[in-house]
Amino acid sequence: MSELNTLLQPFQYEFFIRGIIVAILVGGVNGLLGVYVVLRGMSYIGHGLSHAVFGGAVVSHMLNINIYIGALLWGLISSIAINRVSRSGKIRADAAIGVISTTGFAIGVFLISSSRSFTRNFEALLFGNILSITYLDMIVIAVVSTVVVVFFLLFNKIMLFTIFDRETAKVYGVRTDAVDFVFSILLAIVVIATMNAIGVTLLAAAIVAPAISARLLTNNFIKMLILSTVIGAITAFVGMYLSFLFDSASGATIVLFSASVFGIVILYRVYHKHLHRRVMHKHMHKWDPHEHNS
Repeated sequence: MSELNTLLQPFQYEFFIRGIIVAILVGGVNGLLGVYVVLRGMSYIGHGLSHAVFGGAVVSHMLNINIYIGALLWGLISSIAINRVSRSGKIRADAAIGVISTTGFAIGVFLISSSRSFTRNFEALLFGNILSITYLDMIVIAVVSTVVVVFFLLFNKIMLFTIFDRETAKVYGVRTDAVDFVFSILLAIVVIATMNAIGVTLLAAAIVAPAISARLLTNNFIKMLILSTVIGAITAFVGMYLSFLFDSASGATIVLFSASVFGIVILYRVYHKHLHRRVMHKHMHKWDPHEHNS
């Protein structure tokens, strides 16, 4: 009984329950969004935006503006710049993201390191700290999660069309460039809303890991969406709980547990493939009457 009480002890604290709710929301929305990111080969955009918005957050703090405002503006500008540069055809999108995101992150680091009067600790923004999440942060994450779910419910077919058959989508009048732009904006908003929870340096992994785990388990798109969302929510929940037990950074613990799940999925796939080959090998050695009658 005492062991059970020890395991349930964290749930006696209000800040932990608030952190758990945020972790589930963040994990679920990142898992859902991650499916589209992975299938569209846009993993680098999640990584880029998560780093780029850091500069905006630092600048807005130095100007005594809410960091969400500066991060949002920086994220929007970065998204527009990335889309414009990549659409020119002269420079690949990954190269544009590499320059734009690194510049944004470097500006933030430069301002922090060069300002002697800097008072705010940006460690939580870099590495995540769900336990420091406020009610306002929780409301923002809940609203953003709802917006993401509603968006994909309404525009799921258009998104699918754009992902799997871009040229045909253009023929049918789908403005694929506009779809890319809106998706990038949506991704930027999710990054900004969840950066305090996971941390900008780790957020890309939190978006991609559940999706690639789900991709290895199924080829069905709807199942992949459900699996990725569930995996994201569960790994965030368990990672959050473990971070409390081990007194570790919540963002890092969540990402490490998510990576562990990915490793387990890979091992399962390898074992399943090996088992399938063994079954096929046995079938090939079954008795053949034609062979023995010859």
